[in-house]
Amino acid sequence: MKHIFRWTVIRWMLLGLLLILVVMQFVPVDRVNPPGEAEVPAPAHVHAILRRACYDCHSHETVWPWYSHIAPLSWLLVRDVQEGRAEVNFSTWNQYSTQKQVKKLQESWKEVQEGDMPP
Repeated sequence: MKHIFRWTVIRWMLLGLLLILVVMQFVPVDRVNPPGEAEVPAPAHVHAILRRACYDCHSHETVWPWYSHIAPLSWLLVRDVQEGRAEVNFSTWNQYSTQKQVKKLQESWKEVQEGDMPP
């Protein structure tokens, strides 16, 4: 009898978990890529590296993978992209002052040297 009760409880728990996962899919996330304003002035080979390694999180040209449509992964990815764009955004590079551009480049270089970027 205890065995049947345990399986019943487990089935209800799994059903509840499944229901929660389904409901989570209806929470909207903002996967918008606004239009870019300017390209980063860089040599072609550097620009290619930036596009391959940085643009997904640090520009308005994010290529959203298939799992970016599945909660809760979508929430994590959107948050990471928003944080990346807030830190440095190559699509709005022309809005930074020259001093800020130099600072952002130095910070980026330091992150790469320390192995912190790309994640």
